Amino acid sequence: MAKAMQPQKLYFSQAMQTEKYKKLINNTLGDPVRAARFAANITSAVAVNPTLQECDAGTILAGALLGESLLLQPSPQLGQFYLVPFKSKAKRDRQGNVIEPACLKAQFVLGYKGYTQLALRTGQYKRLNVLEVKSGELGGWDPFEERFHEMHFIEDFEKRAAMPTVGYIAHFEYINGFEKTLYWTADRMMAHADKYSPAFSATAYKKLLNGEIPQEDMWKYSSFWYRDFDGMAKKTMLRQLISKWGIMTVEMTTAYERDGRVMVPNSADDGLLPETPDFADAGQNGLSEQDPPKIERTAKTMDLPEPEADEVKAAVDLATL
Repeated sequence: MAKAMQPQKLYFSQAMQTEKYKKLINNTLGDPVRAARFAANITSAVAVNPTLQECDAGTILAGALLGESLLLQPSPQLGQFYLVPFKSKAKRDRQGNVIEPACLKAQFVLGYKGYTQLALRTGQYKRLNVLEVKSGELGGWDPFEERFHEMHFIEDFEKRAAMPTVGYIAHFEYINGFEKTLYWTADRMMAHADKYSPAFSATAYKKLLNGEIPQEDMWKYSSFWYRDFDGMAKKTMLRQLISKWGIMTVEMTTAYERDGRVMVPNSADDGLLPETPDFADAGQNGLSEQDPPKIERTAKTMDLPEPEADEVKAAVDLATL
């Protein structure tokens, strides 16, 4: 008996030529010239990225359109947003039947510089900053009055970089004079990452720092909580500070709610929708106070990264085309 032929996967470049995707792009961007430029750029970017070529075409397009609609740049050099592949588990109905097989999807990831960009656009922030605090710089923190008893920053850049990080501080000041400061110790940040990121383990991180992880197992530690803990911590601080005390415009709220989500086309109105909760690392940045589901990760899967340009191997870079 002959085997049933499996439907051939539609390449992203082919999917982009369908009326469904053309209509989605035009409806989202509204400008034919901008739509044509976007379509050409995203098609070329995916063509040179083997990992993204394996992702569901709809999630690639929807994630890229969300970033474009927010006027954010996906270039790794700018660090505003990324499209990151991850392998989702199969979805099943109540009877256990597979309704969607496991597949690679593109996750929309907002960089911490993207948060800063969106905040500055409000025109309300006079000052907005986040940085790590090094050993010896902090002389005591009063959480009630939100002030340091003493603070002496190490001016020598190389010396400061070599010192251990003891905490993280984020601060903003409105044009009207209102200020807010948030400080977390390094231990609190470690506990936060350990609790809310499915791809991170504080115990494993210590082993990694001590060189106890075999080289052949290093691919398991591709999460940027392992590779760029300080960058991830800065993003977490901005999310905590701005979402609780900052001015949130409509576009900031949209970016905040959809950060770390898989976006999909909405067939009902030709718009964009976040996929129902089956996305990577939702809780690591405070999107959920419940333990999020574990995601089967590939060697190139990354968590909400704030990496340097040469570290983003799977992120779409449209700006360099």
